Amino acid sequence: MAHLNPTSPPAEATGRGFFGVFRYSRRAMELVWATNRRLTVALAVLTLVAGVLPAAMAYIGALIIDAVLMAAELFKQNGETNMTNVFMLVALEALVVAAIAGAQRGISLCQALLRAQLGQRVNVMILEKAITLDLAQFEDSEFYDKLTRARREASSRPLSLVNRTFGLGQNLISLLSYGVLLVQFSPWAVLILVLAGLPAFVAETRFSGEAFTLFRWRSPETRMQIYLETVIAREDNVKEVKLFGLGPLLLERYRKIFRRLYKADRALAIRRDGWGFLLGLVGTLALYGAYAWIAFATVAARITLGQMTMYLMLFRQGQSAVAAILSAIGGMYEDNLYLSTLYEYLETPTSKPDAGHTSGPDPEDGIRFEAVSFTYPGASQAALKSIDLHIHPGKSLALVGENGSGKTTLIKLLTRLYYPDQGRILLDGMDLKDWDEDALRQRIGVIFQDFSRYQFLVGENIGAGDVRYFDDEQRWRSAADKGMADTFIEDLPAAYDTQLGKWFKDGQELSGGQWQKIALSRAFMRTNADILVLDEPTAAMDAGAEARIFEHFRKLTKNRIAILISHRFSTVRMASQIIVIENGKVIERGTHEQLMDLKGHYANLFSLQAAGYR
Repeated sequence: MAHLNPTSPPAEATGRGFFGVFRYSRRAMELVWATNRRLTVALAVLTLVAGVLPAAMAYIGALIIDAVLMAAELFKQNGETNMTNVFMLVALEALVVAAIAGAQRGISLCQALLRAQLGQRVNVMILEKAITLDLAQFEDSEFYDKLTRARREASSRPLSLVNRTFGLGQNLISLLSYGVLLVQFSPWAVLILVLAGLPAFVAETRFSGEAFTLFRWRSPETRMQIYLETVIAREDNVKEVKLFGLGPLLLERYRKIFRRLYKADRALAIRRDGWGFLLGLVGTLALYGAYAWIAFATVAARITLGQMTMYLMLFRQGQSAVAAILSAIGGMYEDNLYLSTLYEYLETPTSKPDAGHTSGPDPEDGIRFEAVSFTYPGASQAALKSIDLHIHPGKSLALVGENGSGKTTLIKLLTRLYYPDQGRILLDGMDLKDWDEDALRQRIGVIFQDFSRYQFLVGENIGAGDVRYFDDEQRWRSAADKGMADTFIEDLPAAYDTQLGKWFKDGQELSGGQWQKIALSRAFMRTNADILVLDEPTAAMDAGAEARIFEHFRKLTKNRIAILISHRFSTVRMASQIIVIENGKVIERGTHEQLMDLKGHYANLFSLQAAGYR
């Protein structure tokens, strides 16, 4: 497990300059626009309104003060005055204040609705990409880091980026309107207003980059935390965690990871906030310097009291606008960095070929492996080496060998979860890579030894074997009958509508043997499948149940290709052909009788197992 050194994180190059990362802004805007155009337009209009009105309010406020002073002067001179103008201005300012409040509420509403829709859209994009990727990519730890980063941050970043973009526009409009009024006092005041916020902005942007570097760097640690949470708190792990007393040990490992991550976060937060405070003082000094300047100009009678009030308000609000603008740019920079993880994941290349053929030229040829070799990505030893075999239609093949010998790998190649490094695999006389993927997989019904136990209804667990008939109860019942699961299913509280697993209310747990019958039934969902593959299908069943299953299986596969992987030789011996694999190579082949007469590896294993029953 990789460990962080929080005091000196590596200067991981992102491959982008400050302005280079902003290329994701356009894509985020397009994503938000595609999510909901009406809400996006409403957000833009309300942002424009909210940007213009504060300057109008400041201007009306100055007019009110000057009107009050004028009315007071008239009252002093004549003993009477007219307050109509003052009341009209006050009413106008009240309307502006109400409009600002309405615009801000509208912006908040649009953001809330867009946040929900956009979060869903991005999560769907992540999952849509996931179902197009190859098995090898999911078995790659670096890919999992990429997926973890995308799922943790990227779903919220597009809207954050758009909100900041609109906020930037709003504050730019406000600053422009402030500047139009403030430049009447002095162009230097506008320049001071803008420059005073730059030091804090530079520091914030730098620390945003450091935070992102830390985020990318800690992905393996974060993933380990998630895994430890799963081990400690998932029902399928609880038995061993309790039995072996693993809870305190795993929890302490979880705490140690947090302490390492927290140490790095704390160091960054202290530097970020410390420098932010010091450089923020520059803006504060500029603000009060401007106050003194404006006050002096008022005393010198260069401006009226109302103008002084307006300029002070403009300078204070202008400084807030500048700070918000620079903060928005820094935030957009940070959002773009995090969005790069989303698009880095979404742009992961896939090897899915174009649609191929749906049938081969020679249906009577069956399956052929010709000099097939394969090595798992990142492995130093080949899993399969120069495999040659031929299975005719209507025949059965048993694969025998120790764990890790390559039996399941051979099935993964046949189902095109992987592609051979060398050689080729043919079905009906055509290379598997030239087959249409859906057409190929409809031909194959398979149950792996590590089959999935879905927290679905019983019928849906079976229906998962053929998504075209996922909700078809008649198909469920037919498949369950073939998989010999129908008897115990009828005894469940709601039969095929019974919830399985313990994650949801009223969920029922099954025995290992019952789960295997569910998985076996799932393989029979594909009624057009003329190739049935059973990888240790009865490991959790007793000998009697296994014998019944295989006798039943022999009848069902009479006119199909059947491939069986099992460590129990009482079932293996029924196959038309037996292949013995050791270290990825075929070392023996033949019928049970031929291999026993050979007195080789198969005969030795058979004799050892038979001796255990004497």
